[in-house]
Amino acid sequence: MIIHRVMTENPIFVSLDISVNEARSVMDKYKIGHLPVLDKSGKLVGIVTHKDLIKAGPSPATTLDIYEISYLLSKLKVDKVMEKHVITVDENEVVEEAARIMADKHIGCLPVMKGSLLIGIITDTDLFHVFINAFGARKNGIRIAVSIPDRPGELARISGAIAKRNGNIFSYVYADGDDPGHSRCTMKISGLSRAEVEDIIVSLPEIELEEIR
Repeated sequence: MIIHRVMTENPIFVSLDISVNEARSVMDKYKIGHLPVLDKSGKLVGIVTHKDLIKAGPSPATTLDIYEISYLLSKLKVDKVMEKHVITVDENEVVEEAARIMADKHIGCLPVMKGSLLIGIITDTDLFHVFINAFGARKNGIRIAVSIPDRPGELARISGAIAKRNGNIFSYVYADGDDPGHSRCTMKISGLSRAEVEDIIVSLPEIELEEIR
């Protein structure tokens, strides 16, 4: 799956000269936590997050009153608090690479570019939706996790046995197994009962049923 299929298109953005207070109002209005920052030519020059805006506020120990705080924040511009070194991804990048970048860099979003043009944004929430869909979490079925030998034909062996009993695998996720010679596969299956699915898996040599629900 590529990013432009799951990103939020035409993201809300702010300009360099907007104040911290105004940026916070935009986030509150649209219920978002990230704002790309564009210059007058439409070039992406930064990104500001809800966390950045909180950091820009005064210390709890401040002696300033609420009116003084509000005044100071109305004068503070986002270019003083934004992240200037923005990590971006191309619209045709794959979703898993975006997830890897966000995890490795400890960031919650990535602006999506088409050349030099900002066309979208992908956030950790978007990735949660991808995860939900990949596991078929919103569909009814029997969910199993199996350990299989890491060699050609094993998935075909399982899917063939399920298909023979008129079952349908509508979700499949791969992960490394507990040892280098095995993979862990999580599937969701419709058209069969729990007992039927368990009977199929138990009947397959070298396939270990780890969980079923």
